[in-house]
Amino acid sequence: MEFDVVQGDIAEQSADALVNAAGTSLRMGSGVAGALRRGAGEEIDEEATEKGPVDLGEVAVTDPYDLDAEYVIHAAAMPHYGDGKATEASIGDATRNALERADALGCESLVMPALGCGVAGFDLEDGAAIIAEEIDDYEPDTLAEVRFIAYGDEEYETIRDVAGPTSG
Repeated sequence: MEFDVVQGDIAEQSADALVNAAGTSLRMGSGVAGALRRGAGEEIDEEATEKGPVDLGEVAVTDPYDLDAEYVIHAAAMPHYGDGKATEASIGDATRNALERADALGCESLVMPALGCGVAGFDLEDGAAIIAEEIDDYEPDTLAEVRFIAYGDEEYETIRDVAGPTSG
C-alpha cells in the first residue's frame, strides 16, 4: 500500500474515501469537520448527526455530497466536544477502524487527517506517530493508497518528520 504525507485542504482532495476527524456525537464543528462540511454542504452534518453518537474509536459512513469522493468516514478519535480529549487508544482505534471500513467498502484510495490532534487536544507529533504506525501495520484488501494530510506548513512539517515522505 502506498502511503504519502501531503499538504492541503482535505475538502479539495479526490479519493474514494475522505476521513473526518470526528467526536463521538459526529456533529461537524470546526477544523477538519468544518472544512468537510463547507465543501460538502450542510446535509453531511445532518446525516452524520443522525448516525451518532458512536463509541470512542468507532466510525460511521456518510454520503460525500459535494466532495470529490465516494464516502466520508467519520472517525471518532475524541469524545463529544468538551467532554474530554483524545487518547493514544482512541486515535489508534479510530485510525484502524477507518482503514478497515474503507477496505470493507472496496475503496482503493483514502485521505486521512491527524485524528485526535488539534481541537481534540492530543499532541500532533505523538498523534502522527500513532496514525503512521497504524497505517504502516495495516494489511489492506483493496486499499492501495493512503494520503496522510496536513493543512498548514507547520503541521505538514511535523507529520512529514514523524511519518516520513513515503512509507508502507
